[in-house]
Amino acid sequence: MERSEQEIFDELVVLCTSAGYAHAIAYFCFRDNLIVYKKQITPYDMSKLYGPNRLIRTEISTIIGLMCKADIDYSLPTQEILQIYITKTEELLNELHHSMMAPWIKDFNPENIQIDGFKPFASGPSLREPIFYGPESAYAFQYRDMALRKYDRDADWLLTNKGFDIKIAQQVIKSLGALQNKIQSSVYSYNEQNAGKFETMQLPAFVFTSEQLSEEADIDVKIVQSVLDAFSVSPKYRNETFKSLHDFNGLVATPIIQIDEKTYLNFQEYSLVAALYEAPIYWMCEDRNYKTKAFHNRGQFTEDFAYDCLRKVFGEKHVFANVHVEEQKGKERGEIDVLVLFGGRAILVQAKSKRLTMESKKGNDLQIKDDFKKAVQDSYDQAFDCAKALLAGNCKLYGGDGVEIQLPVPLVQIYPLCIVADHYPALDFQARQFLQATTTDIIAPPLVTDVFALDVIAEMLETPLRVLSYFNLRAQFGHKLMVSHELTLLSDHIQRNLHYGNSEYDMIMLGDDMAADLDSAMSVRRDGLQGKRTPDGILTRFRTSVVGQLVDQLERSASKEMTDLGLLLLELSENTIATLSLSIEKLTAMARDSGGSHDFTMSFKEGSSGITVHCVQGLSDEVIAKLERHCETRKYSTKADSWYGIIYYPDGQLALCARVEYPWQYSEPMEQFIKTLPKATTKAELLQHLRPTGKLGRNNPCHCGSGRKYKKCCLNRFR
Repeated sequence: MERSEQEIFDELVVLCTSAGYAHAIAYFCFRDNLIVYKKQITPYDMSKLYGPNRLIRTEISTIIGLMCKADIDYSLPTQEILQIYITKTEELLNELHHSMMAPWIKDFNPENIQIDGFKPFASGPSLREPIFYGPESAYAFQYRDMALRKYDRDADWLLTNKGFDIKIAQQVIKSLGALQNKIQSSVYSYNEQNAGKFETMQLPAFVFTSEQLSEEADIDVKIVQSVLDAFSVSPKYRNETFKSLHDFNGLVATPIIQIDEKTYLNFQEYSLVAALYEAPIYWMCEDRNYKTKAFHNRGQFTEDFAYDCLRKVFGEKHVFANVHVEEQKGKERGEIDVLVLFGGRAILVQAKSKRLTMESKKGNDLQIKDDFKKAVQDSYDQAFDCAKALLAGNCKLYGGDGVEIQLPVPLVQIYPLCIVADHYPALDFQARQFLQATTTDIIAPPLVTDVFALDVIAEMLETPLRVLSYFNLRAQFGHKLMVSHELTLLSDHIQRNLHYGNSEYDMIMLGDDMAADLDSAMSVRRDGLQGKRTPDGILTRFRTSVVGQLVDQLERSASKEMTDLGLLLLELSENTIATLSLSIEKLTAMARDSGGSHDFTMSFKEGSSGITVHCVQGLSDEVIAKLERHCETRKYSTKADSWYGIIYYPDGQLALCARVEYPWQYSEPMEQFIKTLPKATTKAELLQHLRPTGKLGRNNPCHCGSGRKYKKCCLNRFR
């Protein structure tokens, strides 16, 4: 007979308060949180964090919180008893997990699946499991470093009421991470040399003194003590509010355990940096005189951070904060927190600071929906209404400085972006279940995420075309892809460009472990580890190719036509990019050798568009007119929506980009003319024509510019 969740929880309490249980927690933290690597961090090293048998942070925080419900006995148990603790903990947590899964498993049956619009996670009890077991929103270094931005306006209050400001707290906690890394490395080395004692030597890896931390941080021990007091519980603390799994666990807000006057225990660095980011707002809200200002500062941080992220990508002249949308006669229609205008496209950002409440985590249906409405639905509704106003063309836009913003007309795409400021568990799941969104040909489906994901998007994609391409592909294929967090989708995009348009499946679920490449790259960039800064994929392949260089040049223009071409190129498959790059190289080489003009045409994207490339000795009105006629002819013959023309000089320099776009209409003169066109080159003939001349070794870099070895790239294409 299956036991209730509370029965399992109560047995876990008894286990966690057993003598010496702290050593079992140390074992789990050492096994499941410690990343060991040699010289350079790799995705393989990071993949340990996605192991199926690993305890996640919320599980470890639970057993730490339960251990504190009684006097902690730190005595060392025997190997046999320690193993019993470990095995029993895993069994109870596994049973607890299955108990939480029961509500949605019960509804997930063949009959319900056939019901149109069936949503297995739409109820509160069903959402408790993904809320508790969902992935973390932020990297540890994001919590640690972004806390500086989040509370920099509250420095005076913190100094007056806590004895330190956020900068000092961050320095102390960052130093604690460095100190514990040294201690843990030493313990790991010892255990490697004394394998038989491995389980008995792990608790010291998490113990430190205030004097050690003061020396590591080079900060007065009294100030260090003030920080420790704010984030620790005393030996007498009993965590009395933690009576069921989703009750408030005090060890989440204060994860450090004080052992004696100068000695402390910190099991999870991640929990501590999360508390640094999340806890101060609760301290300040207890001050009735400061509460309103604290909430204002929190909301301002969210908007400012989103503005800075997007400004870093698109440039200051394309990004606007606190945009007022006014109808005729000065009537305000709405406000856009951050607006990006680039290449005929707009990104509308609405930021909220609403968190998921404790009542929601307990599975209260009404509270879950109310929290979601305040955090996401209201945000989206504001974005959509402002998007409609922009398209209506009867509104004026004013920035926060009161200066009117000129809106490019017409906008070809609007991307609503709804972001939250804090960890919002199972945000992607809830958005899929609850969000009521309307899309049009121009207004894309919304991207609902948090400031942490936006930070990573801006860090990794870096340029306007790359970010817009991600938003565009996500809008096209996002409904097919189920992920537990945005970073999983972003990592897959960086590696594979989100090419799911031709998939035979209606729904594809991407595993969390797909983010390992992104995890290692971000650790290199932000934590200073040795390793690859950029995962192998769309950001590395073909960067030096002709197409890659063309995309770089298009980035410099914010015109709609150039942005359209750039996005089209970024959506091409690797084979098409390689073929196009080689064709342009061959074209320019022929022009240099012959001294004449040459051209090349390629259609793609299922006949909806294509490109014609001319290589000429000089640019003139006649040359431009010839290119336009060529593009119009090819557009008509393929019945395409649009066509692009490019002119290169023989030295490989880009001379001109053009575009023709209008609805296709039957034309008898054009029908007769296209009959006189030369027969199109077949793919086989084209590949044979592009075969490299001269000897190219199998292990040499491929001539197409992909960055791969010839044997792993174009060699097989020419066979």
